[in-house]
Amino acid sequence: MTLFFPSLRDKPMAAFAATFVVAAVLVVLPFAAGYFGNAWVRALAFALLYVMLALGLNIVVGFAGLLDLGYIAFYAVGAYMYALLASPHLTSNFEALAAMFPQGFHNSVWLVIPLGAAIAAFFGVVLGAPVLKLRGDYLAIVTLGFGEIIRIFLNNLNAPLNFTNGPQGITLIDPVRIFGVNFAKTQSLFGLPLPSVYMYYYLFLVLTIVAIVICIRLQDSRLGRAWMAIREDDIAAKAMGVNVRNIKLLAFSLGATFGGVSGTMFAAFQGFVSPESFSLMESIIVLAMVVLGGLGHIPGVILGAVLLSMFPELLRHTVVPVQEQLFGKVLVDAEVLRMLLYGLAMVIIMLYRPKGLWPAPEHGVNPAARPGKPQAA
Repeated sequence: MTLFFPSLRDKPMAAFAATFVVAAVLVVLPFAAGYFGNAWVRALAFALLYVMLALGLNIVVGFAGLLDLGYIAFYAVGAYMYALLASPHLTSNFEALAAMFPQGFHNSVWLVIPLGAAIAAFFGVVLGAPVLKLRGDYLAIVTLGFGEIIRIFLNNLNAPLNFTNGPQGITLIDPVRIFGVNFAKTQSLFGLPLPSVYMYYYLFLVLTIVAIVICIRLQDSRLGRAWMAIREDDIAAKAMGVNVRNIKLLAFSLGATFGGVSGTMFAAFQGFVSPESFSLMESIIVLAMVVLGGLGHIPGVILGAVLLSMFPELLRHTVVPVQEQLFGKVLVDAEVLRMLLYGLAMVIIMLYRPKGLWPAPEHGVNPAARPGKPQAA
């Protein structure tokens, strides 16, 4: 909690109490949201997935300063990796595999998640290697093209050999099973029923906490300081002995790893994947989460991801009923209004809070030397 509230650093008891309260709220939250329907719990689970995505993109954009508009491609790689290794799709389309695995592929999540992360990291290096010398708009255009190439490949890789089933997507994907617990079925804990969506919420919560801890450790590490040096001035960083090439590749690969893990969880949660889930708009939305919250600031990124992921659900449940009550019909669709408000929010943020809703604290500034503070003699 001291990362979110630096004033608690000198108050260990208060920090412990705040941590306990936040943990209790996160544990109880799905039950409170479930009172209004499981759709809200599902929205919370997706919000946690977006937090993981935003944290991964924050490594590339916020820490290293590399504008990536194709980040959703790594999300797609992780999702399709899980879909292919935990569904009967490959065995139903390839006779040789069907003879070897007559029951289809049903690999354990302990195998698929690390493999999805590794494959996504590999593609991160594949993307990063050719664009090491690019910056700004040129880097954005190349990464945008990379994201679209992945999506088009997934959309057309159903002929002559059917690997992805094209625009129809892959179905019958296995749910997560951990220690024999099937997340697709309602479980019971001390007599308290836990529906499937609750189970996924708690799984995503654990993964999100792990991702936050990793990002905090990276930010405070030598590698994190090297990323920030490159973000400020890569020429000066190189002059100071930073291996700019390798550090940039690490940013792309580690950021892609977060996207790959999120993608595997998305495929398991949905039970279905298709190329339309990985469009350019998804990349832009994730980037908007990072920019809206605060580039390079982990608490701000989390705030931006939660706000922009929950906002559509709030509109979906309020805009239509309000319009029907006021006008007797729906004048503006919730999706249209969502994009309008997205754009308006970004314009306002860039005008009045260009560093985000929760910007990173200034480094190297002595709080006692700020205007209005008495200076020591």
